[in-house]
Amino acid sequence: MRTLKLTCKMCRREGVSLCGRDKCALKRRPFPPGVHGATARPARQTEYGKQLREKQKAKRIYGVSERQFRNYFEKALKMRGDSGENLVRLLETRLDNTVFRAGLAKSRPAARQAVSHAHIEVDGQRVNVPSYQVRPGEIIRVREIKRGKGSWKTLADAPKVEAPSWVAPSLKDLEAKVTSLPAGEELKQLFSPKLIIEFYSR
Repeated sequence: MRTLKLTCKMCRREGVSLCGRDKCALKRRPFPPGVHGATARPARQTEYGKQLREKQKAKRIYGVSERQFRNYFEKALKMRGDSGENLVRLLETRLDNTVFRAGLAKSRPAARQAVSHAHIEVDGQRVNVPSYQVRPGEIIRVREIKRGKGSWKTLADAPKVEAPSWVAPSLKDLEAKVTSLPAGEELKQLFSPKLIIEFYSR
């Protein structure tokens, strides 16, 4: 499945730092990309335009394709509870995102690559599917055979990251346990799930 590469041009297009990089280009050039970006008048957004932009933000943050995102929407509708919260919960509990949230990778693209290259196992089983949905109680670990390679060698000495409450990481052991599902304030993102649900429900 083809995934999207997140660039700072996308951050400038959406007007918010989606990449999370300290040197995001949006901080230096807080206007849309293009030759007229700095001088162009802000376009008047329709309700549809607002909904579309929120969808694009979410897709770009998590690096999923339109088809994948549509599937998440349809699955969220079938689940109990608030559809918007369900959508965010499905995106957050992707394996690649969980690896990133636990601090086992510096970015979501790096986490996705680690999973795709079979560096990660879940409960002792190798998993190379970034969209794998993690569940409470599962333990995500860097495979023993991969630990002496690349960035894994120095990760244990990296500064401790602030992981969300639903993940309990141990960088020393290169592993993390999923303790629960994301809830409450941890479901708040840079995009509006409500507008995304409205976009697909038209």
